[in-house]
Amino acid sequence: MLDLQNISKQLDGFSIRNISFKVEKGDYYIVLGHSGAGKTVLLEIIAGLITPDSGKVFYNGKDITFQKIQKRKFGLVFQDHAIFPHLSVKENIAYPLKSKKLSKKKINNTVIELAENFEITHLLNRKPANLSGGELQRIALARTLALDPDILLLDEPLSSLDVQLKNDLRRLLRSLNKNGQTIIHVTHDYEEAILLSNKIAVFHAGKIIQSGLTNDVFHHPGSEFVAHFTGIKNYFKVTLKDIEQNGLKTAIINDVEIKLLSTEKSKEGFIIIRCEDIILSDELQNSSAANNFKGIITEINPSKPGIEIVVDIGINLTALISEVSLHKLNLTEGKKICVSFKASAVKYIA
Repeated sequence: MLDLQNISKQLDGFSIRNISFKVEKGDYYIVLGHSGAGKTVLLEIIAGLITPDSGKVFYNGKDITFQKIQKRKFGLVFQDHAIFPHLSVKENIAYPLKSKKLSKKKINNTVIELAENFEITHLLNRKPANLSGGELQRIALARTLALDPDILLLDEPLSSLDVQLKNDLRRLLRSLNKNGQTIIHVTHDYEEAILLSNKIAVFHAGKIIQSGLTNDVFHHPGSEFVAHFTGIKNYFKVTLKDIEQNGLKTAIINDVEIKLLSTEKSKEGFIIIRCEDIILSDELQNSSAANNFKGIITEINPSKPGIEIVVDIGINLTALISEVSLHKLNLTEGKKICVSFKASAVKYIA
């Protein structure tokens, strides 16, 4: 188990402060934060490239805060791959094994096995210069895993890849983790966190502002920053009223009343409304939806899963629709539109 306790480091222009978290064997732990937040520095402290100004790093109960990088059984894959350009792919993968004084046969067998696992056997005799970003990333992973590290440290491993290469490498990383490899992965992409991790820490301005099981953090964001950074668009601070109508309670935001299901008493809290659960129409719907509003479209933004429509109903709600629906409803910025969603679509967080 890796245990970071109150790690702080001051560097030119920024610092990381009081970082604490634990990574268990077999975890896929993602540190999620904007570029420049200090995530890479944190990885380098774990790897042993940088020593903290204060705090402790423990591994399996042993204090390794000042232990040299060569003594730590961790493997770090840099964002820029750090592949040796003058060596062949085979020589790159074999490079860390040579310092272990292994036989040529053992080194060769290890390289061949890794090349097969990473589907780069056909590249072994090539030089890196003309290889793709995805191929270079596979080589960097194979070279790092040649030493069989207890923990694999990844610095933005998917950031420079196109969509197909990202999907391929995600499958590879999931397979590594499924086979028992412990991974700590830093990224600015919340989709990577959803698709890969079982635990997550949200990193902002040099601090961890929320951490825990991935599902818990994404479904129960502890702040507006976490909500928006993890892709949640409709996250509002509300006052919950005890007054019930038809078994529903009312959450009030800027005089806008939202009906929802909740057993909580009157208090302040937050609500989340999934973009996919919001229905847009030209006229108010005669349906079971408890929440019906008229508003004005203020933004229309293409996104990966569809088209995001921002509607001002007194608060800005974001709906997610298909391109077909966009044209069918003839939606344009400034158009008046009706918005509806069920009480069950509103999630209250105390």
